Amino acid sequence: MRKLRVLDLGHLDWREAFRLQETYAEERKQGLESDILLLVEHPHVVTMGRNGNESNLLASPELLRRSGIAFYETNRGGDVTYHGPGQVVGYPIFDLRDWKRDVGAFVRAVEEVLIRSLAAFGVVAERVSGKTGVWVNGAKVAAIGIHLSRWVSSHGFALNHETSLQYFGYIVPCGLPDPVCSLESLGMHVSRDAVCAEIVRHFVDVFEFHAVETIQSPAAPVRCVASEAT
Repeated sequence: MRKLRVLDLGHLDWREAFRLQETYAEERKQGLESDILLLVEHPHVVTMGRNGNESNLLASPELLRRSGIAFYETNRGGDVTYHGPGQVVGYPIFDLRDWKRDVGAFVRAVEEVLIRSLAAFGVVAERVSGKTGVWVNGAKVAAIGIHLSRWVSSHGFALNHETSLQYFGYIVPCGLPDPVCSLESLGMHVSRDAVCAEIVRHFVDVFEFHAVETIQSPAAPVRCVASEAT
């Protein structure tokens, strides 16, 4: 029986969350864990993916630090992105050998989770051909960057919930000139818990898990409520 475990880390530094990802990914490779979805909200941080172009970083690391924004280079795919308060960030640590050994299908499935989650609040989101992520009326509302090692995924998605969009001005998000938006900027005022619950529900549906459970976070209480899948 395929089971999803959900761990809400609350508000946690990006570097600490990355270390947890590495720990869970290594356990998953060894078959010691079920697939796990980490949910987190980071303090202000800019990360550069392994395929990133430095020209898409519009401020020096020193200027970022003076502005209260951390900067890290990382091993995920994609270019430069921003995380911060008001985002719902998700890191699925999944063994694709138990689902589909297809990284493209995995990315499309994560997009589908987000599209369905937004639809629950009346937001019509869509893919854009040739690009990765989710858009609403031409503005990007969610970014996706994945790392895969021995078919185990890490990193994941960032959905702009109540995000202060001004921080995207320090970068060219994902190397694309497209505008960005958030649920709040679209006039949707819903709680993080509600968004989180929809994301969990649709991860279960899209990835066809048979059961889902929450586990106690080492960093913060679990806030997403999970139940037996139907």
